Amino acid sequence: MARTAGTLEELRNEVVRCRLCLRLVAYRERVAQEKRRAFQDWQYWGKPVPGFGDPRARLLVVGLAPAAHGGNRTGRIFTGDRSGDWLYRVLYKFGFANQPTSTHNGDGLELHDAYVTAVVRCAPPANKPTPEEIRNCRPFFRREWDLLPVQVVVALGEVAFRGVIATWEERHGQKVHPRPRFSHGAVYRLNDTHLLASYHPSQRNTQTGFLTEAMFESVFAKAARLLGRARRS
Repeated sequence: MARTAGTLEELRNEVVRCRLCLRLVAYRERVAQEKRRAFQDWQYWGKPVPGFGDPRARLLVVGLAPAAHGGNRTGRIFTGDRSGDWLYRVLYKFGFANQPTSTHNGDGLELHDAYVTAVVRCAPPANKPTPEEIRNCRPFFRREWDLLPVQVVVALGEVAFRGVIATWEERHGQKVHPRPRFSHGAVYRLNDTHLLASYHPSQRNTQTGFLTEAMFESVFAKAARLLGRARRS
């Protein structure tokens, strides 16, 4: 097990060095070598993807895992894929980001009062990490949470939602009762933290209309209100 990191930068370095899940190591590195035709000129990151954002963030956004040709290519969470297009656009609308796009490291993106992470740090085959892989990554997520002044958590998708609850229970040494149920737009109070549930902005959800921009924006509107932030005009 990795040692306890005292700063986000130390934790980031630990995340990047991790090789605990052999299946994920093999997959992320194979994808980085084979590449997608559209990205043949890219030097893929091909390593675990650390969290990204403001070290004073009160808003914590939690996804499932890096995309094989998104975060696994660019080295930044929710960057270089369609899900990231949705996420950073809405963060910009509510003043959590200085620009609405996130295409690559070094594109000038900065987050304000927000931090973006995932319950699994390596791209998994078919976007489906195993329960063991999720558990292996949980200490990284727990320590990120410990290092941030979090007041509101937005969980993108049911797997992330369950991961947030499991991590909260580990941090506090108690079970959440009654058990929160995943439902888009639901808000739960976990002691001094608000947990908001959202469908994941995956292409499957957004292209079919299962998740619309209005639905997605409504979740972040609630988060902004809870933090006393206004939407960007």
